[in-house]
Amino acid sequence: MAKRARLIYNPTSGREEMKRRLPEILQRLERGGLETSTHATSGEGDATLAAAEAVERGFDVVIAAGGDGTLYEVINGMAEKSHRPPLGILPLGTTNDFARALGIPKHWEFAVDLILQQHTRTIDVGKVNQRYFINIAGGGSLTELTYEVPSKLKTVIGQLAYYMKGLEKLPRLRPIELNIRSKEQDIHEEVMMFLICNSNSVGGFEKLAPDASLNDGLLDVFILRKCNLAEFIRIVSAALRGEHLNDPHIIHFKTQSLQITSPDYVQINLDGEFGGTLPCTFSVLPEHLPIFVDESGTSTYK
Repeated sequence: MAKRARLIYNPTSGREEMKRRLPEILQRLERGGLETSTHATSGEGDATLAAAEAVERGFDVVIAAGGDGTLYEVINGMAEKSHRPPLGILPLGTTNDFARALGIPKHWEFAVDLILQQHTRTIDVGKVNQRYFINIAGGGSLTELTYEVPSKLKTVIGQLAYYMKGLEKLPRLRPIELNIRSKEQDIHEEVMMFLICNSNSVGGFEKLAPDASLNDGLLDVFILRKCNLAEFIRIVSAALRGEHLNDPHIIHFKTQSLQITSPDYVQINLDGEFGGTLPCTFSVLPEHLPIFVDESGTSTYK
């Protein structure tokens, strides 16, 4: 008996490529034995509701087509459920950090074929208060950029939009006072930003968390201590090369959970989306969600 799949897609994602490709994608899935119905998202939060409904209706497979924002919403719709069907990813958005971290091909035909091969890997999911993230949680001046970039701009100029916003914001970088508590660390100091990584690919920084693993049951925590603009630029350059871990401005540790509080107003960024404000408890749900990946483990993001 053919398996039933629910394809949740963002029609405006990645220069609207998904909308153009939909008939071919559906045909390829059907030929591969997946009876597929679709849900086009209509606004913020819609993909979360659609994913929750797909699980409740007993679909065998859920497919998220779009960028990291769509994927973030779909995961938030699935993570609470006691039964979680495997998730397929078609990375057709402006930013596809998570697909890159998993080696899911960027080309839609290869990504569809990977789903049809039905080989899964069960990955950790991060939890922040009552929300979930799959790639990264962060806070501090620079992490606020991603949701300040208007979505039309994001679609048209892609990754560049983030960097332009970043450069414009650099002179306004200000430290925040943080209290961070975990089994491993008790930190109270002024910091520029903090990042909590589940995977190793963040915002095009492939080497930010070089030894982060998606199924080790741990979160990689990076804290950038208070620094001036010149130091900040030097550290970011080092991070692009993966040479930041020994910098005295960087605190790095792994943990299963941590609490962060601040007397300041600090917004949280979850997988590039606004995720509320501090205080927050961050934890990891080990091996929580099956995702279709390349069986050989050698697939590259291309």
